[in-house]
Amino acid sequence: MVRFRRLRRDGRIRSLVRETRLHPGDFVYPLFVIEGEGIENPVESMPGVFQYSIDRLPGILEQVKEAGIGGILLFGIPAHKDPQGSQAYAQDGITQRAVGFIREKYPEIYVIADVCLCEYTSHGHCGMVCGEEILNDETLPLLAKMAVSLAEAGADMIAPSDMMDGRVGAIRKALDEAGYIQTPIMAYSAKFASAYYGPFRDAAHSAPGFGDRKSYQMDPANGKEALREIRADQEEGADLVMVKPALAYLDVLKEAVLRYDMPMAVYNVSGEYAMVKAAAANGWIDERRIVMENLTAMKRAGAKIIISYHALDAAGWCREEENPVS
Repeated sequence: MVRFRRLRRDGRIRSLVRETRLHPGDFVYPLFVIEGEGIENPVESMPGVFQYSIDRLPGILEQVKEAGIGGILLFGIPAHKDPQGSQAYAQDGITQRAVGFIREKYPEIYVIADVCLCEYTSHGHCGMVCGEEILNDETLPLLAKMAVSLAEAGADMIAPSDMMDGRVGAIRKALDEAGYIQTPIMAYSAKFASAYYGPFRDAAHSAPGFGDRKSYQMDPANGKEALREIRADQEEGADLVMVKPALAYLDVLKEAVLRYDMPMAVYNVSGEYAMVKAAAANGWIDERRIVMENLTAMKRAGAKIIISYHALDAAGWCREEENPVS
């Protein structure tokens, strides 16, 4: 008889044969930066997540540095919005200034800058609009301009999340022409039109003013199409690609890992985070065990990078598991 339980008998042997291990360096922590001073606004639908003014960033950045987290993903919330999303690519935009601040004060922290217009447009869509039509090709120069402005500010990596066709190629060309040939692109390649994004839109003030994003984000039913999206972004110059959300799309992640020889990221999104927090607050689940199980599943499926609002807590739990108190 094969006795699998021999290798499960106690924690020592389970640790020795464990196939998948989480490390703080696997995680990227999303941060929301807002105009103003002295601001640390709690996001009601995401307990433990805040909007920070630039002067309040040191507190959270010290935690990120101490935790040994791999990097941060930065989102900006401007004071002024217009149909063109002009603050997205302004030299003195909130995100550009935040990147510059972090680069100066915390050069050791890896800064990934999200590229999308939704937080900056008055209509809340990720691209230019005409009536109720979201314009693809007219949006590409603005995304490219935003990417270059963030690279100039000091961003280590550019992460386009808009889902316009051709945007990776447009951004790569613009970065190269501006001299940022070493700046990598992490494309939100398989980004689905998901109901899991609701709390994020509270945090980033990015809900669409009309309609929805189903004409440019992916249909949740389409796994094969996701693989085509990933291939297209790879061919256009993406250095890494992302599957978003994570938990409901681990099948897509696994297929992509098996098919494409490039690093894969997942975004453990706001709705996934909020559900865990709500259930834990009601005493229905063990938050630590659920979080670590979820994140382990993402890494087991092949994610090299896990973007998660749980990152700070999870980094501490990883250290505790590697160094248990005897």
